[in-house]
Amino acid sequence: MKIDDEIRLNILKALIDKGSTQPNLRRIKNKTKYHLATIKGSLDFLKKEEILSGFGPKIALWKLGYKLEAVELLQLDFSKTELIDKYLEAVNLDPHVYALNSIMGSGNYNVMSFQFYKDVEAYHKNLQEHYVKKIPQYYEVVKDRQVFYLTEPTFKRGSRTDSIIQLLRRSKGLD
Repeated sequence: MKIDDEIRLNILKALIDKGSTQPNLRRIKNKTKYHLATIKGSLDFLKKEEILSGFGPKIALWKLGYKLEAVELLQLDFSKTELIDKYLEAVNLDPHVYALNSIMGSGNYNVMSFQFYKDVEAYHKNLQEHYVKKIPQYYEVVKDRQVFYLTEPTFKRGSRTDSIIQLLRRSKGLD
């Protein structure tokens, strides 16, 4: 048995599908002391309100050999709509990119990209093969780009979900 063989990868993929994983109601009951009906009703309400979008695995990427996280600040020329469409199509086909967001702030950057790779060489190879070579006018749409590699030591890495719960509890005077 290996952590990245076909069986384990198929199981991990299935865990991502909506409805594959469910909260352990008894564990929540033991932790909160609330009635099961209250817990079930609350979960249903939070799903209906689209606060809860699903449940799934948290994977330790580094244990699977993906030790490099890259963050790119990009200045894209959105006036070139045809090239933007090609760029976004390439991004949507690229499994290394797990988030691409519009940003505002100082400077001319208007997009931020979050990606993971095995190493720096894999990042550069992917950039060349999936973007520069496939989009002949790549540098007409990507006017400027800064890349940052997240490295060890990591001083803090928490859960966004845990952070928002803490902030909400504090704002309500519950903690």
